[in-house]
Amino acid sequence: MPRKLSNALTPLTVKNAKPGRYADGGGLHLLVKESGARSWVYRFMLKGQSRDIGLGAAGAGGVSLADARDKAAALRLKVKAGIDPLQERQQKAAEALAAAQAAHVASVTFKSAAEAYIKANEGSWRNDKHRQQWRSTLASYVYPVIGDLPVAQIATGHVLSILEPIWQQKPETAGRIRGRIELVLDAAKARGLRDGENPARFRGHIAQILPARPRLSRGHHKAMPYEKVPAFVAELRTRQATAALALEFTILTATRTSEVLGATWQEVDLERALWTVPADRMKAAREHRIPLSPRCVEILEALKPRRTAHLFPADKGGKLSGMAMNMLLRRMKQDCTVHGFRSSFRDWAAECTGYPHEVCEMALAHTIGSKAEAAYRRGDLFEKRRRLMNDWAALCDIALSPASNVSPLRGAAA
Repeated sequence: MPRKLSNALTPLTVKNAKPGRYADGGGLHLLVKESGARSWVYRFMLKGQSRDIGLGAAGAGGVSLADARDKAAALRLKVKAGIDPLQERQQKAAEALAAAQAAHVASVTFKSAAEAYIKANEGSWRNDKHRQQWRSTLASYVYPVIGDLPVAQIATGHVLSILEPIWQQKPETAGRIRGRIELVLDAAKARGLRDGENPARFRGHIAQILPARPRLSRGHHKAMPYEKVPAFVAELRTRQATAALALEFTILTATRTSEVLGATWQEVDLERALWTVPADRMKAAREHRIPLSPRCVEILEALKPRRTAHLFPADKGGKLSGMAMNMLLRRMKQDCTVHGFRSSFRDWAAECTGYPHEVCEMALAHTIGSKAEAAYRRGDLFEKRRRLMNDWAALCDIALSPASNVSPLRGAAA
């Protein structure tokens, strides 16, 4: 029988060995790679299978020959007892990883999860006001209660402690806060930071605990009856200011305040009497073509001498303030809102014209029909909408004398 190999290696052999595999005996081997890297491996047989387990780097700064022999001897005892040292090591590594993950999850607070959610999603939010409201409502109502708690531990009781004090007194705010908590917790679950049902879910959960919220008393935007619009437009044209022209233009186009104040000359084709609002400025995120009545073109022609980037510039540069038209309405003692003129237009179109519903809705840039209908509809009924908007402009001109004109701008606020 061949002599059993034992302590065949020496420290000098370990240091100078060429690439290859060298046995020391008892299952201990030295591996030397082409790069010169050295490592110890213990080979053992268990249940008829040969397996290798690494013992660390060899050579200078690594595991010495004596330590490698000690490690191999300890592993031989485990193998003799029927223990698979490789499986044992893997199990310990998995347990260490699970412990590290649990520690990480426990360290992630609701506040940090919310801030991560905001950072990931705020680029898709349409305006700065929405971003600011997210941060301010969480800071005011949520963080003082659960901001420092692990997001994995947030339960229904925590959510209720936030919502109950404001559910009846501030129903709209409470509803938005609940929705924001729900989104943060859903995102945390998707990232593996929590398990189970979302404690901020409304249907079938929060809705079964909290009382029904009172209806909002603010109602719709206050609108001027369409019968009074012509007289108001006549009075509006006596005002010598950009805000007056902007408001009349908003009324005649039945558009939103933000769409008018953000409008630039690049969006306008005066020769074709066309204003094209790009998708990124529209509420529905779709490009909207707006036919301009002769009066709208007249207003823009009057603004050309002061031409800047925006159609309706402020006196000190930039675009007109969002409050300019609202303040003008207050000075004119009108109990309505700028947005309400869209309702005035829609009421007039429904009650006084025979234009189809979809034409009127498209004039307001509303989404019409089902998804299936939208998938097949390719046009935007532009020429029909042009006739509709010209008829609306004609109504607004009824109270005006034939000689009315655009008053020259003086640059002063109305």
